[in-house]
Amino acid sequence: MTRRTATLFVSGFLLVVLAVVAAMLPVPYVEFSPGPTFNTLGSVNGKPLIEIEGRQTYPAKGRLDLTTVGVTRSDERISLFQALRGWLDPDEAIVPRQTVYPDDASDQQIQQRNAEEMQNSQEHATVAALRELKIPVTETVVVSSVVKDAPALGKLHAGDEIVAIDGKAVRNPEEVRAAVSRHRPGETVRFRVEREGKRVDVSVPTKADPGDGERAIVGIVVGEGHDYPFEVKIQLDDVGGPSAGLMFALGIVDKLTPGELTGGQFIAGTGEIDDEGRVGPIGGIQMKIIAAQKAGATAFLVPAQNCDEALGIEPEIKLVKVETLHGAVQALEALRTGKGDVPSCAR
Repeated sequence: MTRRTATLFVSGFLLVVLAVVAAMLPVPYVEFSPGPTFNTLGSVNGKPLIEIEGRQTYPAKGRLDLTTVGVTRSDERISLFQALRGWLDPDEAIVPRQTVYPDDASDQQIQQRNAEEMQNSQEHATVAALRELKIPVTETVVVSSVVKDAPALGKLHAGDEIVAIDGKAVRNPEEVRAAVSRHRPGETVRFRVEREGKRVDVSVPTKADPGDGERAIVGIVVGEGHDYPFEVKIQLDDVGGPSAGLMFALGIVDKLTPGELTGGQFIAGTGEIDDEGRVGPIGGIQMKIIAAQKAGATAFLVPAQNCDEALGIEPEIKLVKVETLHGAVQALEALRTGKGDVPSCAR
């Protein structure tokens, strides 16, 4: 072997080593892939995904599947090689990490946010479904959280329903804040709350607001809650985020009404939902459609604002455009009966 040949051989070997090392280096992206689907009319791990107690329910055939996206965990990093492979795979997507996991949020904060979004999604879905069916829903005021080292810590708890303050009924968060603000810092506020089905009276001292020394606070965050005439339980572990709301709501509607929304068909979908039944856009729509296709769905409910993105993969199943829960119910009726228009995503 000549010196030149040896030099070329060593240089080539080093280039290969460097290329391999570079391919293994982490890159600031995450990988999206189609995740599992879950039938809101069925069971998960032997338990009904949606369970209703205290109200007559009706058996429903067919499927109303919520869809999920597999995503790189917040505490993991993908390599350049994985990113390149994902870019070449039509069933995967590579997106900037910052769009999914903000740099200023810890892994624990991200997991907590996803869990809270899922819990809120279930609450919104239940309220929207009952309102769609004209079932009365009572608005309440609840303690969302208690600030660390606040006077209310250990006295009031997240989930407490605030019934009255200083003997006067309160109906919304604004009335709670006004009632506390009528006190001077150092005075005591008398709360009556409902906790685990029992009325409890709690006295909480106030302190001065750090931003306004003359304003009294007790250190709680309050929000709106709801009371229903019966109990609705949604049980789905290891899935986070708000995007299952529409399918939860449809599952509740189907269980509470005679007949079947699906007509025995396999329908999948996605979409955030608010208390009024408005459907909002979500992330990962293409991966969710692919997941539904692989699972065997014949139609997919798409939030109207996601239609353009959804059409980017030339889907093999019917894409039904939805803007509201009521519109989704009507679209399913049209699919079932073959009568009426079915709004669809179109170019």
